[in-house]
Amino acid sequence: MTKRDYRKGTTIDSETAKTLIHRIAQLSLAMDKMNIAEYIEFLKNPRRIILVNFLGGLARGFGIGIGATILAALFIIILSRIVQLNIPLIGEFVAEVVKIVNSQMKLR
Repeated sequence: MTKRDYRKGTTIDSETAKTLIHRIAQLSLAMDKMNIAEYIEFLKNPRRIILVNFLGGLARGFGIGIGATILAALFIIILSRIVQLNIPLIGEFVAEVVKIVNSQMKLR
């Protein structure tokens, strides 16, 4: 690598200048497509960051709660179907689990 001379008065040829202008234009378009300006404005506002993260956390928590409830209900339905099949060893164990779950649900 050679050192470049950055002193005043140095010039570049027109081809290099055109290449640099073209690259700067490409970079400007890429930054515009990525909404860099809006992202920087977002980062400058801590209240907005907190609000967005809080709402995102609420949505994730709500989704996890709903999903876990649906999975638990499906699990209980599958267990009760296994009990109905009356498989000797598994059926008794599952029947006991279903009885415990039902008794806990009646307490509430």
